[in-house]
Amino acid sequence: MLLDLESLQKAVAGLKSVLAKSDDTTFMNSLDEVAQNAIKAGVIQYFEFTYELCWKFMKRWLEMNISPMVADGVSRRQLFRLAAEHRLIADVDRWMRYHAARNETSHTYNPEISERVYKAAHDFARDAEDLLKALEARND
Repeated sequence: MLLDLESLQKAVAGLKSVLAKSDDTTFMNSLDEVAQNAIKAGVIQYFEFTYELCWKFMKRWLEMNISPMVADGVSRRQLFRLAAEHRLIADVDRWMRYHAARNETSHTYNPEISERVYKAAHDFARDAEDLLKALEARND
């Protein structure tokens, strides 16, 4: 049975698109501070739901291709280790940093935290795209 990767494909594409817009300094400089913050908030929101989809797809792939119970009750670190063992991701510690960033966004609003998560979203987008490519290549 194949994984339906459409939602992850759309999320990764959306994150990359909003990041590209936020990285366009000419565009961003043409906006007032409120609009700039709204664009950055959009990046953070895309990061949040793309991250959630990523770990859920890792879990689904492992359950479908390794064992239905392989990821039951495991910590996020252990899930990422399993994903790395099966070449879905390259770096467990980086994914744990994304996990920490995701947790920070859901518990409080703080401008410094938002800026850290916004910056982390750039690295995350590359890793999410790599995960998607690995899932697409091994979706059989």
